[in-house]
Amino acid sequence: MIEVQDILGQHGGEFTQTYTLSPVQAKAFRAIQNCRTSVLGAHVDTCDECGYEKISYNSCRNRHCPKCQGFAKEQWVDKQNQSLLNTGYFHVVFTLPEKLNTVMLRNQEIAYGLFFKAVSETLLELCADHKYLGAKPGITAVLHTWGQNLMYHPHIHCIVTGGGLTTRGKWQRSRKKFFRVSLCKRLTRTMFAASVHSATTIEKLRKMFGADFDLCPCCGIGHLSRASPIKVTA
Repeated sequence: MIEVQDILGQHGGEFTQTYTLSPVQAKAFRAIQNCRTSVLGAHVDTCDECGYEKISYNSCRNRHCPKCQGFAKEQWVDKQNQSLLNTGYFHVVFTLPEKLNTVMLRNQEIAYGLFFKAVSETLLELCADHKYLGAKPGITAVLHTWGQNLMYHPHIHCIVTGGGLTTRGKWQRSRKKFFRVSLCKRLTRTMFAASVHSATTIEKLRKMFGADFDLCPCCGIGHLSRASPIKVTA
């Protein structure tokens, strides 16, 4: 079976000559190429009973590597399964407007943090409203930065409990049709725009893009309040 490592080995040189990788991408690229090869050295496993020895190449241990991180992934999934409650769950996906991709890509640490903040605040505020639930739900959120076509497409998948704890500590079940997509869109867009417009965030963005950076009143980030609506699916 062909592995990602095989593809990088055959076409990696041509790819890196055509495209520019970020430091994080380049590190992952090299790690996957060298995982369990002589480049990373080796270790000897010895049987305590018969003395049989086996030489094995070292793993890269990069979290992006599909060769050596399979077990770590299974451990993470098992840990999440242990946290599951005996209730139904909703799968909700939040997507930002495509016009923000450039800013997101160039400023990932800040932008992803703001995205998570907006999504969590949207879900918690919606669930706290007695018209919809009146309780605090359990939320697991995972960021995906690519789409099915492997192009840059940041979006957050959320698994949300079909109910939550009230202020009195009692479990409140949700209705079968709980999340209103249109309301989630408006709330998330408002939350994200408010975070971007905060003084702290503006200062961070100025450090990233230079002293001349500012919120444009007619385009870009300054136009978030009128940007294409955030996509939400449930």
